[in-house]
Amino acid sequence: MDNPILLTIAICEVGFWVLVIGGLCLRYLARLRRASTIVLALLPVLDLVLVAAVAVDLHRGGEVEFAHRLAGIYLGWTVVFAHSTVAWLDVRFAHRFAGGPAPVKPPRTGPQAYRNEIRGFVKWLCAAAIALVITYGLAYTVADSAQAAALKTVIQPLGIITFFWFVTGPLWVAGKRKSSSKAAAGERSRL
Repeated sequence: MDNPILLTIAICEVGFWVLVIGGLCLRYLARLRRASTIVLALLPVLDLVLVAAVAVDLHRGGEVEFAHRLAGIYLGWTVVFAHSTVAWLDVRFAHRFAGGPAPVKPPRTGPQAYRNEIRGFVKWLCAAAIALVITYGLAYTVADSAQAAALKTVIQPLGIITFFWFVTGPLWVAGKRKSSSKAAAGERSRL
């Protein structure tokens, strides 16, 4: 990879999984709960490394590419979704290695499924807001005017992601809920 920001994003992603899996292995396989907590507490350091890498690249006059905007989106995602990802894996590790309860599968339809989709969508909106704050913050602090203008186009991919998330998440589940309630009403009327 000749793009240092893309390489840094890839390193941070690998680092995320190494820290998460390593932390959970320390907790459940080695029974070192304190060490596990310390390792998992290092996750935000990866975010700081990525922000610093983007800031340094911009300060050195690097040309803004999609990777710079992707870094902001990635940071928003990790800030909001990292905890729930770790919690999701923690339940599975606890079940597999420590005799914990089996993970509960979330419903695919119905009111609870809709609430889950809305919760996920709201979390995405928070992640998008964080991505905007980080990217615009870099645009106003370390970027020159051309870099700042290019960074501010992050709003386009965020808008596209938000639209598709809403359509394939809350709207899709709401449509399934309405169609299943119509089918149930039709079934009752035939009886």
